[in-house]
Amino acid sequence: MPSELDRKFDAVLGVVTGTDGRIRVGHDEEGRTVVTNLPATLPGLFDAFCALHAETVAVIAGEERLTFAELNAEATRLAHALASGFGIHKGDRVAIAMPNAPGWIVSYMAVLKTGAVAVLVNGWWQPDELRHALELTEPKLVIADGPRAQRIEATGLDLQAVTLPIDRPLHEALAPILDEGNGDGALPPVKPDDDATILFTSGSTGKAKGAVSTHKAVTTGTYAYSIGLATLRGILESEGRPPPPPRTMVAVPLFHVTGEVPVMLNSFVVGRGMVLLPRWDAGEALRLMEKETVTYFVGVPTMSLELMQHPDRDKYDLSSLTDIAAGGAARPVSHVKRLQEAFEGAQPALGYGLTETNAVGCSNFWSNYADKPASTGRAQAPLVDVAILGEGDRYLSPGERGEIAI
Repeated sequence: MPSELDRKFDAVLGVVTGTDGRIRVGHDEEGRTVVTNLPATLPGLFDAFCALHAETVAVIAGEERLTFAELNAEATRLAHALASGFGIHKGDRVAIAMPNAPGWIVSYMAVLKTGAVAVLVNGWWQPDELRHALELTEPKLVIADGPRAQRIEATGLDLQAVTLPIDRPLHEALAPILDEGNGDGALPPVKPDDDATILFTSGSTGKAKGAVSTHKAVTTGTYAYSIGLATLRGILESEGRPPPPPRTMVAVPLFHVTGEVPVMLNSFVVGRGMVLLPRWDAGEALRLMEKETVTYFVGVPTMSLELMQHPDRDKYDLSSLTDIAAGGAARPVSHVKRLQEAFEGAQPALGYGLTETNAVGCSNFWSNYADKPASTGRAQAPLVDVAILGEGDRYLSPGERGEIAI
């Protein structure tokens, strides 16, 4: 039986996704559920929403602050340099192997603007694991930071690579690429059914498999999350409780689907600032939550457990925090009430999705989560288009791919 929150959500959802809604949902010529009024490619998403939120601070990394307009301008410059200096063309694969940093985000944007496929390499992998993934995807170029570049060199693979000093300010971090290009490299048109990303999942073999997504798949997955946030915002506004300007802590790795889609790409759509945490430290996370007025946190359940158990928790003003979400593993039922008591102004939430579906799946939130803390929650979207690359698998073209029902 639908809860009171379900009824409110469905009513507002109909307005958000209706014919005059902010994010209109319809069907394409093949009958697939799609967003009809927003860009269906990632370059289009970046250009549209970086213009819409131009002056909003997009990334906070230490003392460095970059607006959405600045991110997009740097990414466009970098894309031209990749095309002219490194010969990156549409359909090429470019691997990104770095920890969270502004340079990671801009490299990701730039690769997609060239029409290439962004291969998101697990930054924790050691040489043997890197060798498997790089042999599987055969990137034309690898963009890495220093430690990852050393591990890649240790694989013995003959790969074109460029090393970025990502601990430097963004313009300096990007210099090794910008200095090679003349800025004249042409950027091709990108179509919704062109391949966009390869993310890695362990699959059934024990070795990482590459999940290939088209631009339409990634943008549709992103908009599924944006629709959810727009609906929740609409509920609050209808109750006379408009939420504060959104700001999220990026504590999960950007190479993981949670960091990539519901955290990073969703932030472009909703104009949400991203506070980068290079490595997990609960005390530093609490400090930054207060300093940067973070409103949203997501991590594996043990991370929120460490936040509420940290001895310095009460030393910080965490009144800006409205949501504490979890994914990647089941959150123990007992944690839900404890989080409500530890963070009085923030509500726990839970999400479940797959790498292959760009993190789209189910979500449980607000009073629904409090009432049924063992539930995975509501389904987010009906269809996602995916392909899988694995050892011994044949590469599937977009026309050959199936659809996974959620």
